[in-house]
Amino acid sequence: MTTTDGAPPSGARRTARSPRTAPAGEAAPLPTPSGWFCLALSRELSRGAVLTRRFADEDVVLYRTRTGDVRATRPYCPHMGAHLGYGSTVEGDTLVCPFHRFAFGTDGACVSDPDGVPLRTRLDHFPVLERNGFLYVWHGPDAGPPSWELPAVPGPEVRPTAHWAVEVDTHPQEVMENVADYRHLGTLHRLAVRQLTPPLPDGPFLRTNLRSHAGRIPLFGGLSWEKSTLMAGLGFTLTQLELPRFGLAVHLWGLPTPTGPWRTVLRVATACEVTDPRRVPGPSLPATRAAVTRLVARSTLRMTARVIQQDVPIWNHKRYEPVPRLAAGDHSVGIYRHWARQFYPSGS
Repeated sequence: MTTTDGAPPSGARRTARSPRTAPAGEAAPLPTPSGWFCLALSRELSRGAVLTRRFADEDVVLYRTRTGDVRATRPYCPHMGAHLGYGSTVEGDTLVCPFHRFAFGTDGACVSDPDGVPLRTRLDHFPVLERNGFLYVWHGPDAGPPSWELPAVPGPEVRPTAHWAVEVDTHPQEVMENVADYRHLGTLHRLAVRQLTPPLPDGPFLRTNLRSHAGRIPLFGGLSWEKSTLMAGLGFTLTQLELPRFGLAVHLWGLPTPTGPWRTVLRVATACEVTDPRRVPGPSLPATRAAVTRLVARSTLRMTARVIQQDVPIWNHKRYEPVPRLAAGDHSVGIYRHWARQFYPSGS
C-alpha cells in the first residue's frame, strides 16, 4: 500500500489488466454515468499549475488561475489543435496555448492572440467543484449544467491527511455496489458487520448505516463502531465514524472515477477531527491532538486499503450481471441497483 499526501493517478497502484473485457467492437456493459467525479486533490493543483487527467476515455486539462480559481477544459486548442496539457502556461487568469500563444479567459473565451484580434472561439469547459480538498468534474449526457451538487459535508475545514489510489478493471457502479453489498464484508473480508437500517434513497443520494468491528487502531486497540455512509451519484462515498468515547470523528472518502471503458481509478482518503478535546488520549495540547488525528487517519487508511486490495481481484475478473439472481438477504443490493438507474440516459 502507498500512503501519500496527494499522489496523482499516474502514481496510483496499477493492477494487471484482466482478460475480462468487452470484445473488440462491443460496447462496455455499462456506459459512463452522469455525476461528479474526483480528478485530483486540491493540493496537486497550485496556483498557476496545469494538470492532465484521464476521465471518461478522454483527457481533461485542469488549471488554477493566479487568483485561485479552478477550471477544467477539453484538451485541444480550437485554433490548431495543440494539447493544452503539454506546455500551456497560466498567466494571470488566462490559459495560454504553447503553440501560438492564444489565450483563453476563465469563461473559456479567447481573449488574445498574436495578431491582436481574438478569435471568436472558446474552450469547452466542464463544470468543476472544489470541496474539502478535492477537485470534482461533472459528467453529463449533454452540455447542460449539473442537475445536482455534492452535499456540503463534512465541514469546509475538514481536509484529507492521508490518500491512496488504485486503478482497476471495473466500473464505478461496481465499486459503489460494495457499500450496499454489506454481506461480502463477512465472507470475503472476515469483518463482523450488521446492517442497522436499509439503504435510504433520496434523489441522487443514498444513505446506509452499519455496525462493524474495526480491528486494532494504535492507541485504541479493538473497536466496534457504527458507521454511516453517504453516496452521492456513482463517484462519491463519504463514510463517517463517530468515536465519542475518544472525542474523535473519522471521515473516509471513496471516490471512483472512470478513466476508460471498464477502467476506474479509485481514490481513498481519510481525515480525523477532534470533537471533544477532553477525551483525546494523552495531553490535550494542540500538537498532540494533531498527531493523534493524523495517526488515526493513516491507520484507518491502511486498514481500508488492505480491505480494498482483497476486492481488486474480484473486480478485475467478475462479470457484470445486469439482472442478478439476488438471494433473500440481498435486499440492499436491489435498492442500490434501482437507485443507480437514474445516472444513465433513459433506455441505455
